[in-house]
Amino acid sequence: MPLRLYNTLTRTIEPFTPADPAHVTFYTCGLTVYDDGHIGNFRSFLAADLLRRWIQNPLCTLTNPDASLHHGPRNVLHVMNITDVGHMTDDQAADGQGQDKMAIAGQRIIEAKKSGKLPQGTNIDPADPYAIARFFTERFIEDASRLGLKVAIEAQRDPSLMPRATDNIHGMIAFISTLIERNHAYITGSPGSHAVYFDVQSFPSYGQLSGNTLDNLRGGAGGRVLESNQADKKHPADFLLWKEDPTHVMKWPSPWGQGYPGWHIECSVMSLARLIPGGLDHALAAPAGTIEIDLHSGGEDNIFPHHECERAQSCAIIGGHRFSRFWFHPRFLLVEGEKMSKSKGNFFTARDLFAQGIEPAALRLELIKTHYRTNANFSMQGLRDADRIVERWRRFRDQARTTTADSPANAAARDHARQAFTAALDSDLNTPEAIAAINQWVSATAAPSQADAELMDTFDAVLAVLDRPRLERQSAGNIVFMPGAAPDDTVVALIHDRAAAKKARDFARADAIRNDLLQRGYAIKDVAGGTVEVARTD
Repeated sequence: MPLRLYNTLTRTIEPFTPADPAHVTFYTCGLTVYDDGHIGNFRSFLAADLLRRWIQNPLCTLTNPDASLHHGPRNVLHVMNITDVGHMTDDQAADGQGQDKMAIAGQRIIEAKKSGKLPQGTNIDPADPYAIARFFTERFIEDASRLGLKVAIEAQRDPSLMPRATDNIHGMIAFISTLIERNHAYITGSPGSHAVYFDVQSFPSYGQLSGNTLDNLRGGAGGRVLESNQADKKHPADFLLWKEDPTHVMKWPSPWGQGYPGWHIECSVMSLARLIPGGLDHALAAPAGTIEIDLHSGGEDNIFPHHECERAQSCAIIGGHRFSRFWFHPRFLLVEGEKMSKSKGNFFTARDLFAQGIEPAALRLELIKTHYRTNANFSMQGLRDADRIVERWRRFRDQARTTTADSPANAAARDHARQAFTAALDSDLNTPEAIAAINQWVSATAAPSQADAELMDTFDAVLAVLDRPRLERQSAGNIVFMPGAAPDDTVVALIHDRAAAKKARDFARADAIRNDLLQRGYAIKDVAGGTVEVARTD
């Protein structure tokens, strides 16, 4: 069965059919670098990475445009942008309301300097938005690489795979100028306060991606459009392409005054510039309807207005109504069943968790183990469970590499695992079933061989957890402290007391000690060989 995916544009699961299955083009909306990437960001990025890895995996089959199947090797040109232009805190408003994000980042850096929370040796000017963007970009690429985000790893050799918005301002101006020439955009205001808006009524299928209609959008993008700006617009849903504002922290000269680009225009320019042969100049001059990319991804919060607007302005240039053949949108991440929020104390960046001793492999598995179209619920218990799964797979592969002896039972179990894993991921990237297939196979294979190790490597080329940077486990004899749990003499003594109580068959005391440890914030688990694993519960 070929790979089938849910396409947001058509609202159906359908065969993934790229224009050329041997060369797939894929664009992912990346991070706005005024802060570190949080685990909700990474949930979306890692889902895209998983999809990209599966498309490239030899077990995956794609459908050709002629409906035949493509089994051969394939390349995926995957591009993820870095938004390093200081947009506003309410970017989703059609006219860019709120505070400048880079100015806010500068204030945070000043506060971090005062409190001593800035990393040692960091020398950054909080008044320089370019320095702020570089600082957070470097940290994002470092975190993303530790989590196995392939595009971030590749971009260290080829930076064009993670283009920066500030390097593409000239292209944005050319793109906007072409939209104006073709009557898809118009200029409002007067010298000193010009703005350029996209005319949504010039694109008849505006709203198709998100399910909105122009009648429903009479109040503007989410009702957040300033009343003072509405009088200049042809339709309340018309969205900003350029805003003249000499007071903005980051600004550039343009035919419409010194200012900055709208949020949506960046991705149209950077995707076409990097993914289309001949680049942006070719895209602006090509005959209508001759250009598309294969795959576009972003979190579900990008569907409207960002991707709806991006699709409209891109199609206004290249023709058609899709811009991308497939639109891929992972759903939100919850933390312990609640929306992630700094005020609730349940807000985590990847960097926060690494600092607590959490392994990148465990975090990656925790973030990809739920189906991408289901709200994922991140929890510390789930993170510990993911860590145990990774360790189990590592032990299995390590054992398998030590012997060449195989058996018919092993071969049959491998075939079943391969088929189940493939069927799961071909069915709209069903990661829970794929992970279950691996676990069932590991359980059914008592004496794995090198052939099993090779299959595990094939699976891990997609899941990408076994070769993540590995932390040394701290231990005290047969007591192993899981990531995030530092050795504690009191805990060790209590576990020894519990072992003695169990040996004396004083199970009431053993249970009391377990409960005492829970009260202290430690959960223990007895595993094979007499080992006790200790994990923090907070």
